[in-house]
Amino acid sequence: MGRVEREERILERIRATPPGFVRTYGDVSPGAPRVAGAVLSACHDESLPWHRIVRADGTLAKGGRQRALLDAEGVPFRGSRVDMRIARVPDQP
Repeated sequence: MGRVEREERILERIRATPPGFVRTYGDVSPGAPRVAGAVLSACHDESLPWHRIVRADGTLAKGGRQRALLDAEGVPFRGSRVDMRIARVPDQP
């Protein structure tokens, strides 16, 4: 799989994350979670639900802005972390 195809697959997985749920960087880019971060950083599509992608431990890469968007969608938190037992959507093949 080439770079462009890999990036498109990552973006498809991000777009497929439903409101009120999250996926991890590793879920959208299995084996290479940092690639997902790089793809998100380079993408300027305002419609991309970037805020639904969190670290594996439920912490947020973008802090308060991300928390506000997730709160508005009803994503459950335990303290400052997303409650991954409830909110995580499993990876799709």
